Amino acid sequence: MTAKGSRPITDVGTLKALAHPLRMKLYRALCVAGKATASHLADQVDEAVSLVSYHLRKLAEHGLIEQARPQSADGRERWWQPSSEGVSIRDQDFRDAPEKAAAHLAATRLFHDQRTDLYRRYLDERPTWSAEWNTAAADSESLLRLTAPEMRELRDELLALIRRYDERGRSAEAAGETEGREHVALHVYGFPFRV
Repeated sequence: MTAKGSRPITDVGTLKALAHPLRMKLYRALCVAGKATASHLADQVDEAVSLVSYHLRKLAEHGLIEQARPQSADGRERWWQPSSEGVSIRDQDFRDAPEKAAAHLAATRLFHDQRTDLYRRYLDERPTWSAEWNTAAADSESLLRLTAPEMRELRDELLALIRRYDERGRSAEAAGETEGREHVALHVYGFPFRV
């Protein structure tokens, strides 16, 4: 990958490019795979290769993905990879105009819906996972009384902890420690509410 860390998305055009249901699925699948062709990704999302290729090019136009070195001798295959370790989208970058705020809200709802679908799929498939994985899987809710600065501090600490575990897992995998290692989705939501 050419860039390390998360890439901030601050413009509506890039946000809209990512906030397309199929493009977000492709982006997520590419982040999991590291590198893939349109054919590989088409199999995962059950879409035509030509349609997947079109949407991959749209993601590339906005710098979200880039061409990767070929992984096979077939020179006709175009390999893709994420251009960063992820993206970050902050509410404050989209507050200054109603159309930007609306685009941010629509994108956030799409991302949440797709995360919910991913979790529902796990719930449906739970019987196929081992007891060890089902015991390790987390589902909790905490109702806290915090100030906005405390919430920000909690968020930053959680993100730092997640990064540490991600780096540890990636290092172990790079060292060949793949036994029992699976992809894990961790969704963290923190938000104020009134009763």
